[in-house]
Amino acid sequence: MNEPQIIEFSTLPHECSYLKDKTCTMHYKYILNCPSLLNSALVKRGWRRFGLYFSRPNCKECKECINLRINAKNFEFSRSAKRILRKNRNTQMIICEPSLTRKHMELYEKYHKFMSAKKGWKYYELTPKRYFELHVAGCGNFGKEVLYFYEGRMVAVDLIDFTDEGISSIYFFYDPDFSNLSLGRYSIYRQILLAKEYGLNWIYLGYYVKECQSLMYKANYKPHQLLQGNPEMEEMPVWI
Repeated sequence: MNEPQIIEFSTLPHECSYLKDKTCTMHYKYILNCPSLLNSALVKRGWRRFGLYFSRPNCKECKECINLRINAKNFEFSRSAKRILRKNRNTQMIICEPSLTRKHMELYEKYHKFMSAKKGWKYYELTPKRYFELHVAGCGNFGKEVLYFYEGRMVAVDLIDFTDEGISSIYFFYDPDFSNLSLGRYSIYRQILLAKEYGLNWIYLGYYVKECQSLMYKANYKPHQLLQGNPEMEEMPVWI
Protein backbone atom coordinates (compact mmCIF):
# COMPACT_ATOMS: atom_id res chain seq x y z
CA MET A 1 0.00 0.00 0.00
CA ASN A 2 1.15 3.55 -0.73
CA GLU A 3 2.09 5.83 2.15
CA PRO A 4 -0.94 7.49 3.80
CA GLN A 5 -1.59 11.11 2.88
CA ILE A 6 -3.22 13.12 5.67
CA ILE A 7 -4.91 16.53 5.59
CA GLU A 8 -6.25 17.93 8.88
CA PHE A 9 -8.84 20.67 9.36
CA SER A 10 -11.57 21.81 11.74
CA THR A 11 -15.03 23.20 11.13
CA LEU A 12 -16.37 26.47 12.42
CA PRO A 13 -18.81 26.17 15.36
CA HIS A 14 -22.19 24.98 14.11
CA GLU A 15 -25.46 23.63 15.49
CA CYS A 16 -24.96 20.45 17.51
CA SER A 17 -26.72 17.37 16.15
CA TYR A 18 -27.13 15.82 19.61
CA LEU A 19 -27.95 18.56 22.12
CA LYS A 20 -30.25 21.55 21.77
CA ASP A 21 -28.84 25.05 22.28
CA LYS A 22 -25.30 23.71 21.85
CA THR A 23 -22.73 24.33 19.15
CA CYS A 24 -20.22 21.84 17.87
CA THR A 25 -16.73 22.05 16.37
CA MET A 26 -15.45 18.98 14.55
CA HIS A 27 -11.83 18.06 13.90
CA TYR A 28 -11.20 16.06 10.72
CA LYS A 29 -8.42 13.98 9.26
CA TYR A 30 -8.76 13.25 5.55
CA ILE A 31 -6.63 10.15 5.01
CA LEU A 32 -5.83 8.66 1.63
CA ASN A 33 -4.36 5.11 1.73
CA CYS A 34 -5.08 4.63 5.43
CA PRO A 35 -3.45 1.39 6.65
CA SER A 36 -5.19 -0.94 9.06
CA LEU A 37 -2.86 -0.17 11.98
CA LEU A 38 -3.45 3.58 11.66
CA ASN A 39 -7.21 3.04 11.53
CA SER A 40 -6.98 0.92 14.69
CA ALA A 41 -4.92 3.57 16.49
CA LEU A 42 -7.41 6.29 15.57
CA VAL A 43 -10.44 4.25 16.66
CA LYS A 44 -8.81 3.68 20.08
CA ARG A 45 -8.44 7.46 20.41
CA GLY A 46 -12.03 8.26 19.64
CA TRP A 47 -11.97 8.96 15.90
CA ARG A 48 -14.92 7.87 13.76
CA ARG A 49 -14.44 6.96 10.10
CA PHE A 50 -16.84 7.80 7.29
CA GLY A 51 -15.23 7.09 3.94
CA LEU A 52 -11.86 8.81 3.75
CA TYR A 53 -12.74 11.17 6.61
CA PHE A 54 -12.00 10.57 10.30
CA SER A 55 -13.63 12.94 12.78
CA ARG A 56 -14.16 13.65 16.45
CA PRO A 57 -15.67 16.58 18.39
CA ASN A 58 -13.34 19.35 19.50
CA CYS A 59 -15.74 21.53 21.47
CA LYS A 60 -14.17 23.90 24.01
CA GLU A 61 -17.16 24.35 26.31
CA CYS A 62 -18.83 20.93 26.08
CA LYS A 63 -17.48 17.43 26.71
CA GLU A 64 -20.73 15.47 26.53
CA CYS A 65 -19.72 13.30 23.56
CA ILE A 66 -17.87 10.37 25.12
CA ASN A 67 -16.65 7.35 23.21
CA LEU A 68 -17.97 4.05 24.53
CA ARG A 69 -16.77 0.52 23.88
CA ILE A 70 -18.41 -2.75 24.94
CA ASN A 71 -16.29 -5.41 26.60
CA ALA A 72 -17.21 -8.16 24.15
CA LYS A 73 -14.91 -10.70 25.76
CA ASN A 74 -16.82 -10.59 29.06
CA PHE A 75 -20.28 -9.79 27.67
CA GLU A 76 -23.03 -12.12 28.84
CA PHE A 77 -26.31 -12.31 26.95
CA SER A 78 -29.39 -11.48 29.00
CA ARG A 79 -32.74 -13.20 28.61
CA SER A 80 -33.89 -10.28 26.48
CA ALA A 81 -30.83 -10.58 24.24
CA LYS A 82 -31.36 -14.32 23.85
CA ARG A 83 -34.99 -13.69 22.86
CA ILE A 84 -33.84 -11.34 20.10
CA LEU A 85 -31.29 -13.88 18.88
CA ARG A 86 -33.99 -16.56 18.77
CA LYS A 87 -36.37 -14.20 17.01
CA ASN A 88 -33.76 -13.81 14.27
CA ARG A 89 -32.90 -17.48 13.89
CA ASN A 90 -34.09 -17.27 10.28
CA THR A 91 -32.27 -13.99 9.58
CA GLN A 92 -29.29 -14.63 7.31
CA MET A 93 -26.03 -12.71 7.59
CA ILE A 94 -23.43 -12.10 4.88
CA ILE A 95 -20.11 -10.27 5.50
CA CYS A 96 -18.61 -8.71 2.39
CA GLU A 97 -16.84 -5.67 0.99
CA PRO A 98 -18.85 -2.43 1.24
CA SER A 99 -20.88 -1.91 -1.92
CA LEU A 100 -23.44 0.34 -3.53
CA THR A 101 -26.57 -1.00 -5.21
CA ARG A 102 -30.06 0.26 -5.89
CA LYS A 103 -31.26 -1.84 -2.94
CA HIS A 104 -28.80 -0.05 -0.66
CA MET A 105 -30.10 3.34 -1.74
CA GLU A 106 -33.77 2.36 -1.46
CA LEU A 107 -33.30 0.90 2.01
CA TYR A 108 -31.24 3.89 3.17
CA GLU A 109 -33.88 6.37 1.97
CA LYS A 110 -36.76 4.35 3.47
CA TYR A 111 -35.02 4.14 6.85
CA HIS A 112 -34.21 7.84 7.04
CA LYS A 113 -37.70 8.94 6.03
CA PHE A 114 -39.04 6.65 8.77
CA MET A 115 -36.65 8.10 11.39
CA SER A 116 -37.48 11.63 10.27
CA ALA A 117 -41.17 11.00 10.96
CA LYS A 118 -40.59 8.98 14.15
CA LYS A 119 -37.80 10.92 15.87
CA GLY A 120 -37.61 14.21 14.00
CA TRP A 121 -34.32 13.48 12.26
CA LYS A 122 -33.43 15.99 9.58
CA TYR A 123 -33.95 14.30 6.23
CA TYR A 124 -31.25 14.76 3.62
CA GLU A 125 -31.57 13.23 0.19
CA LEU A 126 -28.44 11.17 -0.39
CA THR A 127 -27.12 10.70 -3.91
CA PRO A 128 -25.33 7.50 -4.96
CA LYS A 129 -22.09 9.49 -5.20
CA ARG A 130 -22.45 10.73 -1.63
CA TYR A 131 -23.35 7.26 -0.33
CA PHE A 132 -20.20 5.89 -1.97
CA GLU A 133 -18.07 8.63 -0.42
CA LEU A 134 -19.51 8.02 3.05
CA HIS A 135 -19.88 4.25 3.22
CA VAL A 136 -17.79 2.57 0.52
CA ALA A 137 -14.65 4.65 -0.06
CA GLY A 138 -11.67 4.27 2.26
CA CYS A 139 -12.57 0.80 3.52
CA GLY A 140 -9.09 -0.58 2.80
CA ASN A 141 -8.73 -4.17 3.96
CA PHE A 142 -10.51 -3.51 7.27
CA GLY A 143 -13.91 -2.08 6.33
CA LYS A 144 -16.80 -4.51 5.80
CA GLU A 145 -20.54 -4.46 5.47
CA VAL A 146 -22.81 -6.99 7.14
CA LEU A 147 -25.94 -7.61 5.10
CA TYR A 148 -29.01 -9.09 6.78
CA PHE A 149 -31.65 -10.99 4.81
CA TYR A 150 -35.05 -12.21 5.93
CA GLU A 151 -36.99 -14.53 3.63
CA GLY A 152 -34.67 -13.55 0.79
CA ARG A 153 -35.15 -9.80 1.29
CA MET A 154 -32.33 -7.48 2.35
CA VAL A 155 -33.60 -5.91 5.58
CA ALA A 156 -30.52 -4.26 7.11
CA VAL A 157 -26.99 -3.04 6.39
CA ASP A 158 -24.36 -2.79 9.12
CA LEU A 159 -21.10 -1.01 8.24
CA ILE A 160 -18.15 -1.95 10.44
CA ASP A 161 -14.37 -1.79 10.63
CA PHE A 162 -12.23 -4.60 12.01
CA THR A 163 -9.45 -3.20 14.21
CA ASP A 164 -6.48 -4.99 15.74
CA GLU A 165 -8.46 -5.76 18.90
CA GLY A 166 -12.09 -5.08 18.15
CA ILE A 167 -14.89 -4.02 15.82
CA SER A 168 -15.77 -0.40 15.18
CA SER A 169 -19.49 0.03 14.59
CA ILE A 170 -19.78 2.75 11.96
CA TYR A 171 -23.34 2.94 10.68
CA PHE A 172 -26.48 0.82 10.59
CA PHE A 173 -29.80 1.14 8.80
CA TYR A 174 -32.73 -1.21 8.41
CA ASP A 175 -36.15 -1.72 6.85
CA PRO A 176 -38.77 -0.31 9.27
CA ASP A 177 -41.27 -2.88 7.97
CA PHE A 178 -39.25 -5.42 9.98
CA SER A 179 -39.07 -3.47 13.24
CA ASN A 180 -40.49 -6.49 15.05
CA LEU A 181 -37.13 -8.23 14.60
CA SER A 182 -35.30 -5.59 16.72
CA LEU A 183 -32.61 -5.46 14.05
CA GLY A 184 -30.65 -2.62 15.67
CA ARG A 185 -30.06 -4.59 18.84
CA TYR A 186 -29.60 -7.80 16.90
CA SER A 187 -26.80 -6.24 14.84
CA ILE A 188 -24.90 -5.31 18.01
CA TYR A 189 -25.33 -8.79 19.42
CA ARG A 190 -24.04 -10.22 16.14
CA GLN A 191 -21.00 -7.92 16.37
CA ILE A 192 -20.34 -9.21 19.88
CA LEU A 193 -20.62 -12.82 18.68
CA LEU A 194 -18.22 -12.05 15.81
CA ALA A 195 -15.75 -10.49 18.24
CA LYS A 196 -15.92 -13.55 20.48
CA GLU A 197 -15.44 -15.84 17.46
CA TYR A 198 -12.37 -13.91 16.25
CA GLY A 199 -10.87 -13.40 19.71
CA LEU A 200 -11.44 -9.63 19.69
CA ASN A 201 -12.06 -7.76 22.94
CA TRP A 202 -14.05 -4.64 22.07
CA ILE A 203 -17.03 -3.26 20.17
CA TYR A 204 -16.49 0.48 19.59
CA LEU A 205 -19.96 2.02 19.53
CA GLY A 206 -18.97 5.63 18.94
CA TYR A 207 -20.35 8.53 20.95
CA TYR A 208 -22.45 8.14 24.06
CA VAL A 209 -24.28 11.34 25.00
CA LYS A 210 -26.16 11.06 28.28
CA GLU A 211 -28.86 13.61 27.41
CA CYS A 212 -29.37 12.55 23.79
CA GLN A 213 -32.25 10.10 23.35
CA SER A 214 -30.78 8.63 20.18
CA LEU A 215 -27.44 7.82 21.85
CA MET A 216 -28.15 7.15 25.52
CA TYR A 217 -29.09 3.52 24.81
CA LYS A 218 -25.42 2.62 24.37
CA ALA A 219 -24.83 2.67 28.13
CA ASN A 220 -27.21 -0.30 28.46
CA TYR A 221 -24.59 -2.63 26.97
CA LYS A 222 -22.44 -3.80 29.87
CA PRO A 223 -19.67 -4.19 30.74
CA HIS A 224 -18.39 -1.15 28.89
CA GLN A 225 -15.65 1.48 29.12
CA LEU A 226 -15.56 5.21 28.39
CA LEU A 227 -12.65 7.03 26.75
CA GLN A 228 -11.09 9.77 28.84
CA GLY A 229 -10.63 12.99 26.87
CA ASN A 230 -9.27 13.27 23.31
CA PRO A 231 -5.80 11.68 23.37
CA GLU A 232 -3.37 12.60 20.62
CA MET A 233 -1.53 9.98 18.60
CA GLU A 234 1.57 10.19 20.79
CA GLU A 235 -0.54 9.65 23.93
CA MET A 236 -1.81 6.35 25.26
CA PRO A 237 -5.62 6.29 25.32
CA VAL A 238 -7.19 5.74 28.75
CA TRP A 239 -10.45 3.80 28.90
CA ILE A 240 -12.25 3.41 32.21
